[in-house]
Amino acid sequence: MKKIVVLTGAGMSAESGIKTFRDEDGLWEGHYVMQVASPEGFRRNPELVFEFYNQRRRQLLSVKPNKAHYNLVDLEKYFDVEIITQNIDNLHEKAGSTKVTHLHGELLKVRSTYNDNIVLNWNKDLHLGDLGPDNKQLRPHIVWFGELVPMLDKAIETTSKADILIIIGTSMQVYPAASLVNFIKPNTPIYFIDPKPTITNNDFNNLKIISDFASEGTNKLISILKQ
Repeated sequence: MKKIVVLTGAGMSAESGIKTFRDEDGLWEGHYVMQVASPEGFRRNPELVFEFYNQRRRQLLSVKPNKAHYNLVDLEKYFDVEIITQNIDNLHEKAGSTKVTHLHGELLKVRSTYNDNIVLNWNKDLHLGDLGPDNKQLRPHIVWFGELVPMLDKAIETTSKADILIIIGTSMQVYPAASLVNFIKPNTPIYFIDPKPTITNNDFNNLKIISDFASEGTNKLISILKQ
């Protein structure tokens, strides 16, 4: 069974009603990104950071996977599919995907500010004074700017085994996630799905661009792969 590795970004979840990570004006849901997605921002104003992610968590609990998520689940009938996502939502898992690696953390988890290995499932609001088993303040289980990406090595290893690479809804400008394409085997077929592609056929060998939103793009892709 051929191995498909799928790299997904914000465009994957946009049709579910989750806004893309950053708008063109550099804001994320009306906030400067470094205010709510950096260790410095957290130290400066933890209440703002907590409320920001509380709002994102409430929103996530109210939305559902879209057709693109289910299309990737459908591919598991024919291929060994592994997903590496930049998204912090759980919509891949909710749709039924069985192998998902979250590069940038998970919104429905929190961790200790003292011990990164203490990670808890969390479906409610998080506040100052919420402590983990180590009696230390909890924080969102999110990889912020300036922090290490702990799942990167696993993602590199997974990508290096791909027989087919699919990229959906990402600008290919957020590193180190964008660098994963450099670890595929030579001549591995690449399918890039995005309504506004940021790469061209000159950038990679064996690249096919599907200029469409995630749901319709994955519909077309499945037709191609089943041939």
